[in-house]
Amino acid sequence: MTGSHKGALVILLALFFLNAYSQESEKTITPIQSPDSIWILSDVSVVAYRTSGKLRNIPGSISVLRTDNLNLADATNLAATLNTLPGITMQTGTFLTNRIVIRGMGSRTPYNTNRIRSYLNEIPLTSADGVSTPEEIDLNSLEKIEVIKGPSSALYGSGLGGSINMYTPERTENEANPGIQYGSFNTLKAHLSGTVNSGKARLWGNLSHLNSEGYRENNQYSRTTLLSTARWIQPTWSVNATFLFIDVNGGIPSSLGKTMFEENPESAAPAWKAIGGYKDYYRGVSAISLTNKISGRITSNLTLFGKLNDNYERRPFNNLDDQSMSVGIRGKLSYRTKKSEFTGGVEYIAEQYKWKLDRDNTLLNENSENRRHLNVFGIMYYKPVPELNISLAGALNHVSYRLTDLYPANGDQSGSREFPLIVSPRLGINYAPGDILAVYGSIGHGFSLPSPEETLLPEGDVNPDIRPEQGMQYEVGARFNVLDRKIGIDAALYWIELKDLLVTKRVAEDIFTGMNAGKSRHQGFELSFHSKVFDYGSFPGRLLADISYTGSINRFIEFTDGGNNYDGNILPGIPHHSVALQFRWAALPMLEISTHLQYTGKQYLNDSNSLDYPGYFLSNIKINSQFFQNKRFPFQFYVGINNLSDTHYASMLIVNAIGFNNVEPRYYYPGLPRNFYGGIQIQF
Repeated sequence: MTGSHKGALVILLALFFLNAYSQESEKTITPIQSPDSIWILSDVSVVAYRTSGKLRNIPGSISVLRTDNLNLADATNLAATLNTLPGITMQTGTFLTNRIVIRGMGSRTPYNTNRIRSYLNEIPLTSADGVSTPEEIDLNSLEKIEVIKGPSSALYGSGLGGSINMYTPERTENEANPGIQYGSFNTLKAHLSGTVNSGKARLWGNLSHLNSEGYRENNQYSRTTLLSTARWIQPTWSVNATFLFIDVNGGIPSSLGKTMFEENPESAAPAWKAIGGYKDYYRGVSAISLTNKISGRITSNLTLFGKLNDNYERRPFNNLDDQSMSVGIRGKLSYRTKKSEFTGGVEYIAEQYKWKLDRDNTLLNENSENRRHLNVFGIMYYKPVPELNISLAGALNHVSYRLTDLYPANGDQSGSREFPLIVSPRLGINYAPGDILAVYGSIGHGFSLPSPEETLLPEGDVNPDIRPEQGMQYEVGARFNVLDRKIGIDAALYWIELKDLLVTKRVAEDIFTGMNAGKSRHQGFELSFHSKVFDYGSFPGRLLADISYTGSINRFIEFTDGGNNYDGNILPGIPHHSVALQFRWAALPMLEISTHLQYTGKQYLNDSNSLDYPGYFLSNIKINSQFFQNKRFPFQFYVGINNLSDTHYASMLIVNAIGFNNVEPRYYYPGLPRNFYGGIQIQF
């Protein structure tokens, strides 16, 4: 680790110890039978689009997951939770390898999530190379996840797919919540969270550890996560701090060809097994912010944040050693009246990303890239009448970077690039004439920057022609709340036009490059249905149902690659249809049974649409019992089964896979067979 990185780590640790004198929050642990507002959309409060209010008044598409939703699965896999939302597909190859696609954005990224931004308590988590890994955050440390779908650059920086915004709990009572869970493949998870309130200082923290031997060869995994928030509250101002540290070590079994996938899915890819491929890294994020109430109508917020990442990956073709460090500042000024709200601000991020490749202890190359990103934004809400909410937003983004070649043996490939100013407007309207119906429409622009790999030519030189991909989204939707809030429906239609489509192209087994490859069009329909089927004070208790559906068509409009014309073809890696159905039956005050049924439709494996992967069906069940509800130390005991039908399926697909050295193209990551888990959680 370099001296500058050590210094940054000291700063991060210092900010964490500052937390010990501050913060936290405002809610108690959620009981099994939770309020209707968790299930009926009209009463869910959100802070997306940089405003606070009810979901039914938001002029745009957003999905919300609350504590109860996050706890429906086994709390080790975010995919089971995100895949219950319409318009969102999360594929999981292993704990280390995941890809999230929102409205078709990012489906062709090989082994990770980009085109999507992730935030924790409004702090940007997306790394310097454009990768987001929200799955690393322990679900037991979150109270809410808000997912904005589609281009939203005027609101949350670059990210054509949208953003995933995570929020930690807010508690007002002193408490401690230890828990432990054990499951198949020797998967053990333990966590401890707690809150300390002392006068005007509040502190909350969560420490968790996850360890698994894995289903496949070379599939062991270990992750330790520490997340803490703090707050010091005064009458007209408050100081908030957040600290996150993640330490991960895991084997890489990689993807399989068709024969091994069908006949021996427990195997690792032979090349990765032979060298014991693995990934070892840590991440640190810290932020401190000052919120000041200047007057009854004006508030200001100033946030300083820093991120640090140190990663090493052992691979068959070479080894990657990379580090990134970034610091940023964001300032906002908000003005409110009875009919309007205006927020204006500026965000500046300076990032340094270093990487080097070696093989057999021989250095192949070494580079450093410095990026500067300036975002000036403004958002206005105007309510001429209580039923109407008009939103007008815009952002100006300027990005520049400089590559420094630190390995002169292969020639100096240093260079710089400055992208033109990017203007991202957004207009949204929401009309809610009563408690039953709300309709909305929006038009918004978004963009995604090329990753460091995509900014370089295969020879390592800066690509002077690479451009950010940009898109416009058009959407209309409606939210219904009928039968005295027993049924909630949210439906949306969207149309996204992309140009300068960024394509990550593999030119050799260990070399990727980027190219702008024309245009694509994404059209879809999303539906969420929430219902209280019945509600009795005694047996049979209460039954809640939650259904989501996504249907989409994602096509290349103009796309030529390697002399092949793919105009009109369907983009690979995106299911044509997906359906999720959940039932929660609280038969008795101390007993709840939840089921999750998921259908994922057919998807193509390559740009030519010559290969496809058929649809598949999964089912999960979980039984949760809560004891001693009126005693001092209540605890919950739960057991569950995932993939109840023992379906053989690919949980992640690598699109446009290429077979090297007469080996089958490795398209498939095997999904887990039927597996079990059980755990206990106590509240003090």
